[in-house]
Amino acid sequence: MTDERDWSRTQFEACDECGFDPSKVAPADLPDAIRGLVRRYRAPLTRFLPGEVPDVVVRTRPSPDTWSALEYACHVRDVLRVFDGRVSRVLAEERPDLGWWDHEAAVDDEAYNAQAPVEVVEELAHRADAFAETLAAVPEDGWDRAGTRRNGELFTVVGLGRFALHEGNHHLLDVGRSLRTARGR
Repeated sequence: MTDERDWSRTQFEACDECGFDPSKVAPADLPDAIRGLVRRYRAPLTRFLPGEVPDVVVRTRPSPDTWSALEYACHVRDVLRVFDGRVSRVLAEERPDLGWWDHEAAVDDEAYNAQAPVEVVEELAHRADAFAETLAAVPEDGWDRAGTRRNGELFTVVGLGRFALHEGNHHLLDVGRSLRTARGR
């Protein structure tokens, strides 16, 4: 199943829920902003209150259709990998079709909730560094290069970087909500 929202809008529209405004992030600031996500995920996934059982807290789903904190972290880690590949393709090819990554299926297919939180954070750090390096190497005339997805949604290189950064920022809200729910049980 694919999500029918027009995700290309995340390149230029502020998010009503998390407040992320892509227009506030200059292309030159994207690498550091992507790297900055790591510390923001490390704390909630690896630091726990006295008496908490970390596996229970990070793996608890608030509801059957809402991911756990660990699943959101895995998703962001994989977003960074997918978007790194997409940026590389857009820079190397003329308007490539970027296809559809079924992020919902990845949760089960990759057994996100069975992964070790500390390892996920380390992999997230690795993916953030790799993607940041790709973004840091974008030539000045490369930021407006574009690829398409699904029904012709157009994504520029700068837009892909901002979309990935939005995902990382936005899902921190979801991580917090999932952890609060798990701690309240």
